[in-house]
Amino acid sequence: QVQLVESGGGLVQPGGSLRLSCSTSGINFRDFAMAWYRQAPGKQRDQVARITVGGNTNYPDSVKGRFAISRDNAKNTVYLQMNSLKPEDTAVYYCNLHFLPRWPWGQGTQVTVSS
Repeated sequence: QVQLVESGGGLVQPGGSLRLSCSTSGINFRDFAMAWYRQAPGKQRDQVARITVGGNTNYPDSVKGRFAISRDNAKNTVYLQMNSLKPEDTAVYYCNLHFLPRWPWGQGTQVTVSS
């Protein structure tokens, strides 16, 4: 059974940094392109970073240059380094597959950017 567990969120001031982690189990992690998503209250869930099996990454303009996704296949874990955080980055962050169909969503980790 696939399980996704996100962690590392918290309250941070604008301009601050956080590093999120997503540990996975029940899958051959190294065989899948992974992604991070976020959902703010009242908004749809959007992808903010993706990483291929080979380690290539891609980001939307809203986070490009500030966020960095990485993966550790030995630990079955994907990370999201977030720098220069802005209030508009406030959301619940989730990891999952990049491609459909996606696995059941984890509980996510709350990131709040506020002074």
